[in-house]
Amino acid sequence: MPVRTATGIWRGDLKNGDGTVALGSGAFEGPYTFASRFEEGPGTNPDELLGAAHAGCFAMALSNGLAGAGFTPTEVRVEARVHLGRDDQGAAITKIELVCRATVPGIDAEAFAEQAEAAKVGCPVSKALAAVPIELDAALA
Repeated sequence: MPVRTATGIWRGDLKNGDGTVALGSGAFEGPYTFASRFEEGPGTNPDELLGAAHAGCFAMALSNGLAGAGFTPTEVRVEARVHLGRDDQGAAITKIELVCRATVPGIDAEAFAEQAEAAKVGCPVSKALAAVPIELDAALA
């Protein structure tokens, strides 16, 4: 299996510094700051990138599970909402909500829900984030 890479560079102190994150593939490079992570400033942040990875992974895992059950999805759309909060050690990702709406011809709601739950538990990013509560809101579109 391949090894994926990404880089993060930070210059300066936490509040006044700035940085850049980049994907090893070259598909994305973006700036980040204290304001883009802990406030509503411009730029990206590690939590948003983690959400993108989780949304993409879950969508692929669900599509694969559906196909294995004999259903070909027309579209699986996932939004990951990564909650940054505090715990007793400081800043922490406290919850991830996966909101999924899918168009899957021929499947009923119960079978879809079973596949969605299996994808939530089984996708590699969900496994990596097992210490974080993951909530799923999955429904047919």
